[in-house]
Amino acid sequence: MCFSGTRLHASFMARATKAAADGATMTTATLSMPATAATSTPIATATGAVAGTAKLLLRVEGAALLAASVTAFALMGGAWSTFALTFLLPDLSLLGYLAGARVGAVAYNVGHSTIGPVVLAGLGLALAAPAAWLAASIWLAHIGFDRMLGYGLKYATGFRHTHLGLVGHA
Repeated sequence: MCFSGTRLHASFMARATKAAADGATMTTATLSMPATAATSTPIATATGAVAGTAKLLLRVEGAALLAASVTAFALMGGAWSTFALTFLLPDLSLLGYLAGARVGAVAYNVGHSTIGPVVLAGLGLALAAPAAWLAASIWLAHIGFDRMLGYGLKYATGFRHTHLGLVGHA
């Protein structure tokens, strides 16, 4: 059965409303949208996370970003001790969760979006500052590593809720 975008949304919303009215726990499994006629893979989930081939593609994209960033760092002659000591610095953004889930998600997403390191690399190029390029490559490598492992950008609904799905154990 093939659904148009409007019918698909209406079908999903009807199931979500029914589940809420019945007092059911809203999980990805109970609220996943119907599959398309061509595939048995859900095209979206109630959590807003990607699924199926799109999720795999995003994880492979993370691996490619990691590989490209590490290669760039090596070609620029960066010191591997610096790489090792600074690789986990973006995870300091996790401290935002001490102020609550909403602040934590914003802080985490600022530290784990590619926007920051791309701007840093651009500034490094404009100002002829190779240290900025090296820092940007380390930052991008960290982001690629996280994406490859399935750690996505966070939603304010909780630490485990990411655009790549739930992380951690239930």
